[in-house]
Amino acid sequence: MMQGLPERIETARRRTLAWLDAMQAPGLPRGVSRISAAHDAERWPGVLLPGTYNAVMCRALIGGLDGFSAADRGALVAWLESHRLADGRFRIPGMRDEDVFKKPDPVETWGYIDFHVTNYSLGAIEALDPARRPKLDFARRFLDPQPLLAWLALRDLRDPWQEGNNIVNLGSFLLGLMAEDATRADRALQLMFDWHDRLQEPATGFWGVNQAHDARALLHAFAGSMHNFHLWYETRRVLPYQARAMDYVLTLPPVIDSACIDVDAVDLLVHGLALTGHRDADVRAWCAALLPRLLDWQEDDGGFCDIRDGVRRQDGWVRGYEEPQGFSNTFATFFRWIAIAMIADLFWPRRWPWRFRRMVGIGYRMPMSGRPRAEAPKATSTEGVNRT
Repeated sequence: MMQGLPERIETARRRTLAWLDAMQAPGLPRGVSRISAAHDAERWPGVLLPGTYNAVMCRALIGGLDGFSAADRGALVAWLESHRLADGRFRIPGMRDEDVFKKPDPVETWGYIDFHVTNYSLGAIEALDPARRPKLDFARRFLDPQPLLAWLALRDLRDPWQEGNNIVNLGSFLLGLMAEDATRADRALQLMFDWHDRLQEPATGFWGVNQAHDARALLHAFAGSMHNFHLWYETRRVLPYQARAMDYVLTLPPVIDSACIDVDAVDLLVHGLALTGHRDADVRAWCAALLPRLLDWQEDDGGFCDIRDGVRRQDGWVRGYEEPQGFSNTFATFFRWIAIAMIADLFWPRRWPWRFRRMVGIGYRMPMSGRPRAEAPKATSTEGVNRT
């Protein structure tokens, strides 16, 4: 079943690197990328930011930054930082209040968008200049218990996917503040873990309401919770009910769904297997079945699309840039390569020098060496739930 797959991975990797080169935006520093071939950068210059931060992290992952000189890297970091606000948040140029929506409260909407764009922009900068210290002034207020507890109280677990992004992004900033104020940052993280402990569903290991009665709600609880799990991996805490979360993912068919769902599933299983050893043969069989389907999904141009039908928009920019689904784009290409790389490293460890993100968020993988393995619970089976 696995015969010939390493060769296919290497061919796909080289094709993606060529596609990334083709996405170079004319007249801008090396590595500034259009988000897709459909992207008109003159009309939508702001979209170059997500086009670029996803492209940079994808290049870093699959070995495409090796040829960038120090000058190339410095110019690209400076270009990325030109999108940084005074307090350290990053924002996509051209987004306006009337064009964005995540929640009825505009403060919450902008909070989600700014956190998300900032996490990814910092991830790209870290890939280019690992020693660079991020500017996190905007996050310092969360070092105080009252603002943090008030923010946690506003998390709406009717939408656990959105809140999973919110939480992992804030968690990434608190981890980044450890170097400046370890005592207060550690206390803030402990408050976040306490909040999670109170609200985690023991039957699944996820956060979110209505999981037991609605297959879509359960799927979204899984997708959101997988982000939160990164905080346990990075801080070396034992994640409660991890095997039950793995049991759920193993009820999903190993087929292409979307770039987000596919990478979420692989991330959860690969980390879970490393930490618990739970259902080793089943996890490997599931990943082995998905891998050729991921490779088959590669477009003729060398990139990957998210899904085939519909319209793709930047998250939260509901009346902004859009393009037809089905085009290779840097977001989906990065996400699909994370899934491919995690599976490849499961079966052929160290064959490729994959460079996963060090900052928690999509593309992060915990350091595998020296990690203690948690004992998987003996009784963890849950009934299968089909997606809607």
